[in-house]
This record gives sequence, C-alpha cells and structure tokens, in this order.
Amino acid sequence: MQQKLNVGNIMAKMRQPADKERVQNGTRARHRIATGRNEGNGAVISRLTGAVLRAVLVILMIATPSLMLAGTTADTSQIVVLVCIVAGVFTFVEYSAASPSLIEFREAPPFNRVRFLGLAGTVIALTVIARSETDPTNISIMFQIVGSNLAEGMDFPYSPVRLVVLMLPAEAGPTLINDVRIAAGLSYLVSLVSLAAFIIALRIYNWPNQRGGFNVWTNLPTFDPTAGGDVVERLERDGQLNLILGFLLPFLIPALVKLMSDLFNPIQLQDPHTLIWTMTAWAFVPASLIMRGIAMLRVGQMIALQRERAYLAAQSEGQVPA
Repeated sequence: MQQKLNVGNIMAKMRQPADKERVQNGTRARHRIATGRNEGNGAVISRLTGAVLRAVLVILMIATPSLMLAGTTADTSQIVVLVCIVAGVFTFVEYSAASPSLIEFREAPPFNRVRFLGLAGTVIALTVIARSETDPTNISIMFQIVGSNLAEGMDFPYSPVRLVVLMLPAEAGPTLINDVRIAAGLSYLVSLVSLAAFIIALRIYNWPNQRGGFNVWTNLPTFDPTAGGDVVERLERDGQLNLILGFLLPFLIPALVKLMSDLFNPIQLQDPHTLIWTMTAWAFVPASLIMRGIAMLRVGQMIALQRERAYLAAQSEGQVPA
C-alpha cells in the first residue's frame, strides 16, 4: 500500500507544471506557441501520410491473389473489392486517429510491421505457387520446388502440416493433397520466421521501451488498467492465455474442421483463393497470438520493473521506510 501511494506521489510531482513558464508573456511565449503549432501540424500530416500508406499496402495485399491469378470470377472480384474497401477504411481510421480503438501496439514498432510482413509474405508466396499451375515461370517454379521440399520436411506424424492434410475429405485427389501440403508447410514456416524476427527485435531493440516510453492507453486500447486487479497480474494472465492458444490452434483448427465437415459441407480447397486465405489464416492467427502473448508479458515485466525502481528511489529519499 505504501508503495502504491509513493508511486502516486511521484507521478503527481512529475505532472506539476513549472510556475514561471505559465506566467511568461510576450515575444518569447508567442514564439513557443507558434513552434508548438507547427510541430502539431507536422505531426498530423505525418500521421495522415502514414495512415494512407498503410491503407494502400493492406489493399494491395488483399487484392494480390485476384490480380495475379488467372480465371478469377466476377463474384470473387466483387467480394475482394468490398473487403479491400472495408480493410482500407478501417486501417486509415485507426492510424489517422489520435488514439486507436482496436489496433494494438500502434506506437510500438515493429510489432505490427512484423505481423504485416509475415501475412503479406505468406499471401504472396502462396499466390506465386498457385499461379505456377496456369502460368508457370522460373520464379513460380522455384517457389513450387522450395515449397514442396519444405512441406516434405515438415510433414511428419502429429505435426500441424500432417493434421492439415488429414482434415481433407477421403475423396481428395493426390493433386489437391500435394497443393494443401505445400501451402500448409510454406505458410507455417513463414509464421515461424516472423515470430523469430519479432523475438530478435525484442531482444536487440529493448522493445517496447526503445523510444524511451510506452503509452498503455494508445498501445493497448482494449486493455483497461482501471478495470480492477493488479495491472501486472492481468497482463501476465492475458499473455499466458495468448501463448497457450497460439500454440494449440495449429493442432485444434484441423481437428475442428474435420469434425465440422461431418455435420456441414467441408471447405472446398480446390479453389486457389480459398486455399490461399485458409492456409494463411491457419498459420497467421496462431503466430499473431503468440506474438501478442510475448508482448503482453514484456509490458507487464516493464511495468513491474518501473514500480521497483520508483520504490527504491523513494526509499533512498526517505519517503518510504526501509
């Protein structure tokens, strides 16, 4: 209790403004106001530019299979256009607003950048492989060979790739089985690489404190620190839950699909668009949950460390008894 009161006193002192700066008047004060307005306009322009760029990148990623694959039907194109509009508007609104409402870690790169690169890399790689069946090129054939070798290496008993192959219906032909195996192996590998890249960036750049601070309100908009309970315990609990789900989902999703296929119509993976987005979601969602779990645990660790430092500093000043 004394530790919490002490931390509150320290934060109150840090928020107290300087008396002299508020009573200053004249040329110097006006110059500061003008400089602040210029910096504010520059920040708004920079934020809007970044929001537009991110929205365009998201739209291009979603439209990549329809643009590259031959034989895309009109209904598929209409659905893709609708999804592109919704995703582009959502991305622009989230990144142009002063504080987001759903997107987490907006101001803590490279969390979202690694996730987007992993997602885009998976979509592009699977699209290039799917195009090799209708319009083979040297690059598409190379992707096909690499993906086939990776799939063979990752297709062992009880592996996620083997479970994805086993969820196919009994009447599935060898061509479909091979395509699903390649797509599953390549997408799962890309998700593991993106996860490893995030862990390396976390260690090298001291994420998320590489910029000197972490704003919980803007980086965790769905997390309410005042909801009750200790913040560190809640972050650790959420992080552990995300880690468990991220690890289990690659195994649970094929089993659930196989179970649901006995009750409803099974997923038709013969269509390349369905295959691309199904395998991408199967690999991306668990990796994203694991990354979120690691990030939540890291934030909780950072808050606990700051509490300890504040308590030790107050103890050294004699504000808290030893």
